[in-house]
Amino acid sequence: MNAIRSRGFMRMAEDIGKSTLESSAAASTTTSRGFWPSVLRWIPSSTDHIINAEKRLLSLVKTPYVQEQVNIGSGPPDSRVRWFRSSSNEPRFINTVTFDSKDDSPTLVMVHGYAASQGFFFRNFDALATRFRVIAIDQLGWGGSSRPDFSCRSTEETEAWFIDSFEEWRKAKNLSNFILLGHSFGGYVASKYALKHPEHVKHLILVGPAGVSAESERITKFLSTWKGSILNQIWESNFTPQKIIRGLGPWGPDMVRKYTSARFITRTIGEMLTETESRLLTDYVYHTLAAKASGELCLKYIFSFGALARSPLLHRASEWKVPTTFIYGFQDWMNYEGAQEARKHMKVPCEILRVPQAGHFVFIDNPSGFHSAVFHACRRFLSPDPDNESLPEWLTAA
Repeated sequence: MNAIRSRGFMRMAEDIGKSTLESSAAASTTTSRGFWPSVLRWIPSSTDHIINAEKRLLSLVKTPYVQEQVNIGSGPPDSRVRWFRSSSNEPRFINTVTFDSKDDSPTLVMVHGYAASQGFFFRNFDALATRFRVIAIDQLGWGGSSRPDFSCRSTEETEAWFIDSFEEWRKAKNLSNFILLGHSFGGYVASKYALKHPEHVKHLILVGPAGVSAESERITKFLSTWKGSILNQIWESNFTPQKIIRGLGPWGPDMVRKYTSARFITRTIGEMLTETESRLLTDYVYHTLAAKASGELCLKYIFSFGALARSPLLHRASEWKVPTTFIYGFQDWMNYEGAQEARKHMKVPCEILRVPQAGHFVFIDNPSGFHSAVFHACRRFLSPDPDNESLPEWLTAA
């Protein structure tokens, strides 16, 4: 299963590489246009481009919302995170969208994963907003949030980069007693935040969380080979898929289109994107990935090669203080068995739900199944008789 995790984590880079070759080949055969027209078609990116692409994508959402840049300052005085020690004291911002809801709705804060942004939840906002006050953010260094120079040099500093900035955002929004949902790497950050600030989180929902398990015998054996050694050196150099996109220049958008089409249309195991959804998501993904490198550079400090956490959640399961629900797609390349092992050591309620016809992006692959899982996870806050709420028949409890 850990081998599956490794392949899955690198799949985006592999798909990008294939798309790169196809795009380059196509470009080399278009000699009649010459080089300069291609340069003129270079598509720039910036925070403004990201926010505009976000607005176009969220035009698919019917629920009214407010987008804001929440000022989190330059950081708490006692922080050990390097960007907080900036001599310029430049304020940082967290891009935030808040959807209209009923006054008495519980608050659900949604945190995206690696190489993603809050817009990835575009298929979920309408359904979730019927039961929750939904707030989604771009983590510091991602999406439309500030992208400070990433100067962290350890796992501890890197975790603090995300945890401390999220806490400053929470203070600025004056939030407490909320449900915290994190996907993939966002699940790792949400877990670490809840371990440090459990008093603010009343329920934790981890969707295909990264960083649960600690080690893999198969990965260790692979690293002893010459291929494994080379790939590990590439990993330790902090090479990211985003660097390929930036390096492609004018062919970057086409490469992203090939990736999103392959992942969510031709190779999807769930509900395919419509043509409009695919076009708007591709535009959004390109701008979020092609912008200045920042949060993406956390990769090698949080994970070793094979997406194995350097500070795994499993090692701190006994310290868990917040009731937790894990949600996995049936075909998720993240291993739900790691969550089963963690549950054995937890002293708080913990359940594991699996959603059919869905992979790692369960909320895109099977939106209705994902919504049912979230509603069931939060039945204590949504139902007048939660103890008699049965598991929806299309979901499976692990």
